[in-house]
Amino acid sequence: MTDVTRKTILSGMRPTGKLHLGHWTGALENWVALQDAYSNFHLVADYHALTTNLDTSGLYQNTIDMVIDWLAGGIDPEKSPVFRQSQIKEHTELHLIFSMLITKNRLERNPSIKEQVRDLDIENIAYGHLGYPVLQAADILLYRGDLVPVGEDQLSHVEITREIARRFNATWGEVFPEPEPKLTKFARLPGLDGKDKKMSKSMNNTILLSDDTDTVWQKLRKAPTDVQKVRRNDPGRPEVCLVYTYHEKFNPSETEEIAEGCRSGELGCVDCKKRCAARIDSFLAPHREQRARYEARPDMVEEILQDGETRARRRAEETMHAVRDAMKLG
Repeated sequence: MTDVTRKTILSGMRPTGKLHLGHWTGALENWVALQDAYSNFHLVADYHALTTNLDTSGLYQNTIDMVIDWLAGGIDPEKSPVFRQSQIKEHTELHLIFSMLITKNRLERNPSIKEQVRDLDIENIAYGHLGYPVLQAADILLYRGDLVPVGEDQLSHVEITREIARRFNATWGEVFPEPEPKLTKFARLPGLDGKDKKMSKSMNNTILLSDDTDTVWQKLRKAPTDVQKVRRNDPGRPEVCLVYTYHEKFNPSETEEIAEGCRSGELGCVDCKKRCAARIDSFLAPHREQRARYEARPDMVEEILQDGETRARRRAEETMHAVRDAMKLG
């Protein structure tokens, strides 16, 4: 059960289906580590998914696939309620109230929005897309979140949440904490193409947490390495090599040896990739085993969601009662 004496964290993801290694290093790994020290709430951000894609036909299956990866990765639903945003109606109510506390100009200055719409006319952006940091603020503050595990690209959203909390408290009285961001140590894992700063399904440069042994190797063998290391005996520069970055995360005990072999030319890129693929596959093996267990019991996954939604709804109702009291709304 959730321990209300502990500080609370709220974190979530849009339901995009099966997760990849970038999700693990950028979020899930940190969530698992935090759940023994904090009261965690983990939300499936299905409303947020609508800001960029109105096709809901695959939303449910994407949710199930993502939640299975959460569970297989080590999220304990007894400690950390897992729930769908759309099933807790208080998210929309608090979002409406918060939308009165921030200006359009402030939202347009959000760096993430600027990046996402750099090729579009801001005048044609949907209100929900422009205002999704406000919904995110409602997500966090509905559970009185003290800490928000995020990647660097989400820091601006946490700052908006803090601004809204301050504005609400100054206007109607102290209800909300000002949550602090908690960055993961290894926040971004570069994509397999070597061109993108992070793995992304849209760029087709990922290793899925559910990929089998052969798929991991087939993907990794195509990854670019140091352009100056053309032949096996050529000296390489591990500090600029994508594959070495993966070694640093998934094979840290051998990085010194690998770096030395690369610089001397003794270690060829193919052998280096094979060693990296073996380590990644070894890391993924228990995840695949746990995933198969949940895939065989979709009813169990649905029960976990329903239980999480009951527990999340209880906290949400308590918060909205305090909000309405502070605002004298009855």
